[in-house]
Amino acid sequence: MAARHWVTTHALAAMLASCAAGADTGPHDKLLHQAATTGNVDDVRRLLGSGAHLEARDADGRTPLLAAVRERQTATALALIDAGADVNAKDAINDSAYLLAGASGQLDILRATLQHGADLRSTNRYGGTALIPAAERGHVEVVRTLIEAGVAVDHVNNLGWTALLEAIILSDGGAPHVAIVQLLIDAGADVNLADADGVTPLQHARQRGHNDTVRLLLAANAR
Repeated sequence: MAARHWVTTHALAAMLASCAAGADTGPHDKLLHQAATTGNVDDVRRLLGSGAHLEARDADGRTPLLAAVRERQTATALALIDAGADVNAKDAINDSAYLLAGASGQLDILRATLQHGADLRSTNRYGGTALIPAAERGHVEVVRTLIEAGVAVDHVNNLGWTALLEAIILSDGGAPHVAIVQLLIDAGADVNLADADGVTPLQHARQRGHNDTVRLLLAANAR
């Protein structure tokens, strides 16, 4: 009996030590992360009601909300946002729920973060706003939403690129990226703002044979 009690106690101690190693403050916090990443809304609400910490961090510095966004678990992400989770809290690689939702095209989560205080000026590990990776990856509605929210269209990241430049340089010039170029032009993006090497959006588009983009840029007086 004593041996069994020792094993049970030892197992509990090990679990608590594991939680502490990952920056969680208790077993409820670890379970909250698990529920968030597996999409279990009922467990998320139950654990929050039982004392789990809304902003508990895992070993990678992620909050339950950021972990849910990373796993594309919309339902639990929205539940956590509704519960007051910080949409701007960043992890060890400088992602936040807001930034990651924009970069990965998760429109419903992005809209919720905007409604709950997303910092439009926050930047990722490359020094880019949410708009820049969204433009690169062809997330048309995300780009439209961020422009309407007021994200600066001419922000320059650490690579020397704007959203317009990334929509050209890192794309195949297909329909989604052409639509994004048009959105950025309509929003007042500087079509002649060159990269760090002095190469303009029009020059990049011509070099890549993005003919539809070239036409849009010329119509906007690009050089």
